[in-house]
Amino acid sequence: MRKIFSQKNLHPNISKQVLEYHKEVINEVEEAIEENQIVIVGMRWNDAVWQAKRNFRKAGKKFKYLEYGSYTNGWRKRLALKMWSGWPTFPMIFIDQKLIGGNSDLRKLLKSDKL
Repeated sequence: MRKIFSQKNLHPNISKQVLEYHKEVINEVEEAIEENQIVIVGMRWNDAVWQAKRNFRKAGKKFKYLEYGSYTNGWRKRLALKMWSGWPTFPMIFIDQKLIGGNSDLRKLLKSDKL
């Protein structure tokens, strides 16, 4: 299991700030994951995100796409998502409420027919 800094070790002065860091973004993604079989969380101008969307379209799969900024903006929202999921890159792809990884992981699943 991935090690995460314990919330009990947060100083009370910063606890709320840490626990609520871009909470609205996390809530939006959680809601999308609950309501859609496939969710891609990405960012503008990212080739891996574009490829993931293309791979799903090619496979005839419908998906929900959420976009948070680009290379020049929105990085704090993306940081909150990385902290929440533990996944370090974009896209973040969720299938049946499970994080399957990014586009290279999607390609492996498509190739193995395990999607």
